Amino acid sequence: MIPRVKTTAAASWLCLMSFALQAAPPLPNEPIRPVPRVMDGDPARIALGRQLFFDRRLSRDGTIACADCHLPRYGGTDLRVPSRGVGGAQGTIKAPTVFNARFNIAQFWDGRAETLEKQLDGPIHNPVEMASSWPRIIRLLKGDSRFRQAFLAAYPQGLSEAALKDALASFERSLTTPDSPFDRWLCGDVDALGAQAKRGYRLFKSYGCIACHQGVNLGGNLYQRMGVFGDYFKDRGGPLTPADLGRFNVTKDPADRFYFKVPSLRMVALEKHFFHDGSASSRDRAIQVMAHYQLGHEIPAGERRAIAAFLRSLLGHHPLLERE
Repeated sequence: MIPRVKTTAAASWLCLMSFALQAAPPLPNEPIRPVPRVMDGDPARIALGRQLFFDRRLSRDGTIACADCHLPRYGGTDLRVPSRGVGGAQGTIKAPTVFNARFNIAQFWDGRAETLEKQLDGPIHNPVEMASSWPRIIRLLKGDSRFRQAFLAAYPQGLSEAALKDALASFERSLTTPDSPFDRWLCGDVDALGAQAKRGYRLFKSYGCIACHQGVNLGGNLYQRMGVFGDYFKDRGGPLTPADLGRFNVTKDPADRFYFKVPSLRMVALEKHFFHDGSASSRDRAIQVMAHYQLGHEIPAGERRAIAAFLRSLLGHHPLLERE
C-alpha cells in the first residue's frame, strides 16, 4: 500500500535556515536533518506560556496541568496509558510528545489540528482531559495580579483567549531539542556517534524505517496506515475504539481508516509507552512490532539493539530536560 504522504514546507524552511547556525553544514545526502540550534520566539511570551503549561488552574477542578500528561522526564509524554484527566477520567489515547511539535505537519495522532494554537482547544474543552473553557480560565487568571501585569506587558490586549493561546503555543514552539549526538555527527563531528549507533542507523535505513521516519523530526510529516503488512488491530486483540480509526475521524474517508500521523522518534529514548494505544512498553518491543507490521520483517535481537542505540543518539538538549 502506498503511504499517504504530505510534506511540510515550513519544517523544511526552518531547517534550511538553521544550517548557518550549525557547526558545519549537515551531510548532504542523508534523509535526516538536524534540529535547528536557534529558534524564533518572544522570550516574555515563551515565559508566560511556560507558566501556563505547568498551571493546574487551566483545568476545571484545578488538578490537571498540561505538564501532567506531557512530562519532560518521559520525553514530553505520559506514564499512564491512556492518559487521565479531571476527576481521574480516563482518556482515549496515549499523549503524544510536545517536544519538537513545531515541526509536525499537524497536531494530534489524527492530525485534526493544523496549528499548535488550534490544538489547544482540544484538551481545554475535552471533558475527559481539562474539561474547562477559555472564558473560565480568563476569569480565574484575572484574579491573579501577577498574571494580569505580565500579560499586559507582553500583549497589548492583556489577558484574552488569543493571548493565552499565543503564549502557550510560543512555549511549545520553544520545545526543540538540538545538539543530539546524531545531529552533531550529521554536522561533521565524526566522534559524536559510537559504532553501535552508526550500525543502527545503517540498519534503520536498510530495513526501510527511514521511509516514514525522516526529516528534522524523524516523523510528523506524513500519515501512514498502522498495519501495512498485517492486521495489527486484529492481532492486538480487544475491541476497536474510535481512537483506533485514526485519520478517518477527521476526513470520514474509509480509505483513511487506521492511518495516523507518523510519530517523531526524537524523544523515544525517554518514552515508556509507544504507538497511539501505548500497547508496546519497551523500545525493543516497539521495534519488533514496527518491523513486523510496517516493514514485513523480523529483525534479529542484535540488530534491534543496534537500532535502539541509534534511537538513543537522537536525544538532544532542552533546559527542561536538563532540569530533570
